[in-house]
Amino acid sequence: MIRWLLPREDHYYDMLEELGRLGHEAAVALAAFEHTPASDVQAKVQTIEHKADDVVRRMEDALARTFVTPLDREDLHRLTAELDDIIDLANLTARSYGLYSIEKPTKAMLDLSAKLITCTKMISDTVPFLRAHRFTELIDGGRKVRVLEKEGDTIYRNAISELFKAPSIDFRDLLKQREALEHLENAIDHCDNVADLLANMAVKNG
Repeated sequence: MIRWLLPREDHYYDMLEELGRLGHEAAVALAAFEHTPASDVQAKVQTIEHKADDVVRRMEDALARTFVTPLDREDLHRLTAELDDIIDLANLTARSYGLYSIEKPTKAMLDLSAKLITCTKMISDTVPFLRAHRFTELIDGGRKVRVLEKEGDTIYRNAISELFKAPSIDFRDLLKQREALEHLENAIDHCDNVADLLANMAVKNG
């Protein structure tokens, strides 16, 4: 009953949901590298990253101005940061494609990009359950993301192993590919962090 007595602060949910959507947009834009020049991919993801930075600034301003928040203040801050980190890491990946003149993605990059698209779509679909207080769905969504994160870990480990086993790969190419793969894998890891936070918030507020 207490939540109904508190002032309505729907703009917090609006911002979290916007970050969720932007994360998915960034993942989709990143995966376009399969058919799009790296420079175009980088420009698109960078634009999305700037939008996310604006949302983060608005969230920080709202937290500074508001005494009563609909969810724990620290939870709001951490969830905002983790959602933004996904986009930042997508941007780092896009930058590495351009910076290191990677002409086309490897199969492992494509596979990790596909996992990131699926993870961010699940997050984008799950975050609105916070607003609706549908806590069971928050926990279920988190479980699905964790499964995908483990699959992403396997893809990453196998890809790195194959890189170091390749007999004729140039060491510079190895480093370029490894960095791009690390950024992708880290982005998926942060999706798992978001899933954990959402599950914890569900338990705390349910």
